[in-house]
Amino acid sequence: MPQRIILDVDTGIDDSLALLYLLASPEAEILGIAATAGNVATAQVAANTLALLDLARAGEIEVAAGAVAPLAIPLRTTEDTHGPQGLGYAELPVSARRLSDRSAARMWVELARGNPGAIGLCTGPLTNLALALRLEPELPRLLGRLVIMGGAFHHPGNTTPTNEWNIHVDPEAAKEVFDAFSAAPPDRRPIVCALDITESIEMRPAHLVALAEAAGSAPIEALTGDEGIEWRSAAGDPVIRYLVDAVRFYFDFHRLYDLGYLAHMHDPFAAAVALDPTLVTTRPATVDVELTGTITRATTVADWTGMWGREPNADIVIGTDPAVFFDRLITRVGALARRLSTEPS
Repeated sequence: MPQRIILDVDTGIDDSLALLYLLASPEAEILGIAATAGNVATAQVAANTLALLDLARAGEIEVAAGAVAPLAIPLRTTEDTHGPQGLGYAELPVSARRLSDRSAARMWVELARGNPGAIGLCTGPLTNLALALRLEPELPRLLGRLVIMGGAFHHPGNTTPTNEWNIHVDPEAAKEVFDAFSAAPPDRRPIVCALDITESIEMRPAHLVALAEAAGSAPIEALTGDEGIEWRSAAGDPVIRYLVDAVRFYFDFHRLYDLGYLAHMHDPFAAAVALDPTLVTTRPATVDVELTGTITRATTVADWTGMWGREPNADIVIGTDPAVFFDRLITRVGALARRLSTEPS
């Protein structure tokens, strides 16, 4: 049986790899994709998502535009991390696909009602899901599983010293979601992929080489970091060419901040966990979001030992094997690229 996925993205570079991972996974059936403002504005997120569906020659999948701003604060985007259009150095043709007539929040609700037990996967800010919960408070019991990429616990933030980007963009929405999912049964608590683990998911140039080899793409391009801003991939395979140009921007960004010539693959890791939670070790906790701290606003706080007297509302990922994840990513996305290059368009 396919695993039915409701995907909520702010399609930047790593979101795009999460989408390709799901499209390359035979056990995944994407019911719909909600576009949320975050890495770039909502309209650009939606355009990127439609273009990526074209790149992967995906069938008809509903893409619904979400809110254009967070619940209570102005939108902050991060083109410095993901490039002016959100896809690094890559450029994709504008898609002729049409956006859904319904809002992202309405899509969440109606898909969950029509597909009880579906998996929710959020790789961007939680604005759309918070709005959906206002329409349908039963979502925590309708969804079979929710996976969230967001937060930082025993780990420095990547936006402020204490908070992670997705939570930072809309902390009010994140708090509403965690509060609402206190009503989820213990076996349906959200799985939270926070920076504690996702920053150990380090893609390096060798992984792109392995993807190209798996796809049968030529020429094989081993990035060194000396290519220069104007350099573009000459890979014969369109998916590999996209990945090289997109991820190279992410490599450059991470190196700029002294993290090495690598890229943290937060979102495709969360996609892999959504399909197979056995990839990770988790620990239950009660998660809340700080909204009033002068220097700690948007920090995710976990009560691991019940000090608040509240039941756990999340299972936080505390361990994984990055090599297993990358083996799956390379095998699946490489096979998708190879198949697309051999099939008539």
